[in-house]
Amino acid sequence: MIHWMRSRLGNEEGFTLVELMVVVLIIAILVAIAIPTFLGARESAQDRAAQSDLRNALTAEKVYYVDNEVYTDNSGGALAAIEPSIDWTAVVVNLDVANDQYVCMELLSASGTTFYLKDVASGAGAGTFYGNSDAVANCAAAVATSADAGW
Repeated sequence: MIHWMRSRLGNEEGFTLVELMVVVLIIAILVAIAIPTFLGARESAQDRAAQSDLRNALTAEKVYYVDNEVYTDNSGGALAAIEPSIDWTAVVVNLDVANDQYVCMELLSASGTTFYLKDVASGAGAGTFYGNSDAVANCAAAVATSADAGW
């Protein structure tokens, strides 16, 4: 064994093609395992960012409601003044125009999922509800539905 190691020590031939191909194959296998995991984590992070923006948007809407006793659709930029870190062009604000009892906000995440957050100010169904299925229909309902299942 020592004799073989000494003979290799003085030998400057380098790696064989088979050895290089084995290394390339191992790297390819590791990349094939890592890429789907990375993409899944990226999609999850994009969804969490959208949900966080919606929570912050609802907080800004509640601040406006406390100050003015009415919800706003942010057409005048009132919410942008309260919370400037949110891209308000992406957030869709739906209001209960008739009696101003609820607001519903929708946001499309970068992963392609639409999330909504609905706040009902008073009445039998008062509370905050959220979900990600058929946001338009769920925002139209002034009370909680079974579709308000959560994130």
